[in-house]
Amino acid sequence: MKSSIAALKAVVLNGFALLGALLVFCALVVYTYPDLLDDGEQWLYAHLYERKVIQAQLDVEPEALERVTAVDLLDLSEEQAATAFWLSKKYRVAPEPMGALVAKAYELGEKRGLDPQLILSVVAIESRFNPFAQSSVGAQGLMQVMTNVHEDKYAHFGGSLAAFDPLSNMQVGSLILKDCIDRFGGIQRGLVCYVGAAKLPNDGGYASKVLAEQAKLKSATSKPLAMLPAAFKAAWAKRQAEQRDVLLTAEQSAAPVTLGVAVAQDGANSSPAGLDLALNNVAALLEPTQNMHVLAQANASDTSKTP
Repeated sequence: MKSSIAALKAVVLNGFALLGALLVFCALVVYTYPDLLDDGEQWLYAHLYERKVIQAQLDVEPEALERVTAVDLLDLSEEQAATAFWLSKKYRVAPEPMGALVAKAYELGEKRGLDPQLILSVVAIESRFNPFAQSSVGAQGLMQVMTNVHEDKYAHFGGSLAAFDPLSNMQVGSLILKDCIDRFGGIQRGLVCYVGAAKLPNDGGYASKVLAEQAKLKSATSKPLAMLPAAFKAAWAKRQAEQRDVLLTAEQSAAPVTLGVAVAQDGANSSPAGLDLALNNVAALLEPTQNMHVLAQANASDTSKTP
């Protein structure tokens, strides 16, 4: 019996020793050939991916959401949200992607010194918000830019196929529109230039159509709250209430800490460096919106004590 136990112990010990030797050998191989580890990880990932596809019967692409041109309309201003809803209803485009286009138009309008609703009106007349539209002469995308003429501009977005990316197309189109308006000294004549009719007897009514669309859009969104759906306004009010609660909680939690900082500043051993350190420590514990509140309180306190 004793000999059997001893033999079993020897087998177990030898087994552990062999396992340890194998682990050391594998570690040495991985250390010597690091590419093997990468190959192994890729093989394992591919195997797991295939199993996931088989189970779901769909290609598994978590990053697909990053390719979508859409936003949460609650992230927009009231005017932008009203503009998105009005255009969405008129052109039968979902509000979320329309919201992304509206937000981009406002961003580009501020950057280029253009009325964002003018940019959106050009998009409406040119393509009716179809990012894949193409004219008989080769104008492409939302703002119907002549891709072969402005290929150099699309090079900044990876190539001419970016003409069918709505946000890239709006960047290029708004730049051309701004250049036309600057060169011809006015919006109406700039629109004639944009449509390529600067040297023609007339523009076929293009400029009038764009300006009429802009006027309708401005009229429809002059009172944003009236344009917003009831469900959206309820969600908006709920978010505003949640944000107020967060700020109130931040104020209540930050007030004692701020008071302590102010008291420490009045002490004999206080210094600007010590105050900055205290503020940084407080700010690190709070959300960005809370940080601004704490720092503003501290700065106001500091200013009131400065001769």
